[in-house]
Amino acid sequence: MPTIDDMELEILQAFENGKLKSVATKSEFAKFKAAARATARKDRRVNIRLSSCDLSDIQVKALEQGIPYQTLIASVLHKYVTGKLTDRG
Repeated sequence: MPTIDDMELEILQAFENGKLKSVATKSEFAKFKAAARATARKDRRVNIRLSSCDLSDIQVKALEQGIPYQTLIASVLHKYVTGKLTDRG
């Protein structure tokens, strides 16, 4: 499990104590909520074949981020189809 640094701990404590307030407007909040629902809804199953090397690399990256590797794959695909995945090359 990933550890948190002092700044993250301070933010977490402030949140838990109710000291943080949202700066989002009601319309922004509704937009974020709808986007989260659409992203989180997983209503289809897909099977793909990957090389063992690629799958191992994906699993390592997912472990570094503290998320399941299937979630990482879904996130990368979502970012690609929405145009949010950029090429560093």
